[in-house]
Amino acid sequence: MLTERQIELLNAIIKEHTESAEPVGSVEVVAKYNFKCSPATIRNEMAKLINMGYLEMFHTSSGRIPTKLAYKLYLEEILEETEIPVLQEVAMKQRLWGSRNDFYKLLKDSTLSLAESTKVLSIATTQEGFVVFSGANNLLENKEFEDNLTAKTALTLLDNYEILNEIFKKSIFGDEIRYVIGDEIGIQNLERSAFVFSPYQTPNGKSGYISIFGPSRMQYDSIVPSLKYTKKLVQELAETL
Repeated sequence: MLTERQIELLNAIIKEHTESAEPVGSVEVVAKYNFKCSPATIRNEMAKLINMGYLEMFHTSSGRIPTKLAYKLYLEEILEETEIPVLQEVAMKQRLWGSRNDFYKLLKDSTLSLAESTKVLSIATTQEGFVVFSGANNLLENKEFEDNLTAKTALTLLDNYEILNEIFKKSIFGDEIRYVIGDEIGIQNLERSAFVFSPYQTPNGKSGYISIFGPSRMQYDSIVPSLKYTKKLVQELAETL
């Protein structure tokens, strides 16, 4: 069991790493997140969290980054979803409304809308093996994908329905919204990446997955509600087909 301070520390480190993409040190955590203790105490807590598997050292930096275990704890117990602004909801619905009579165009426009709102890569699949995506350029804006090999590996996924479907089906973490984080993806070079996705089912029997792919440190608090709302729109608008 983690102490309240350890949970607060993990939350702070995840927030800081999400914003900076850099390893997080004790001095900056104390200064920015108002911990009522010294950097030395925070370093001791970080050492404990490393031993428990929640933090790791990244290369030779003195800072720490969250592990898969830390993100899972965050998603299960700490995450507070932000509310989608009404104007954004309206804009997303208007974006998809014109595609309501063409399911495949509806899926394409759903990925466009989701990529615009989340600033990462959005992918949708169907049970027949159709794959559509938007926002590949968003992916390349992240430090984790500056390496050519990592970027190439990630983009290769977009041409392989079988691999995507295997990743989605093997997830055991999550309910309506599911997650595959880090080495769970099972593909070399994507250890600092994550999928956030949800299965959809339309009234006329079409099914598949709507997903987000990006760095493990993505903005889950805003991505999760955007994904939920996009899925809701796809299922609702598909009723007219």
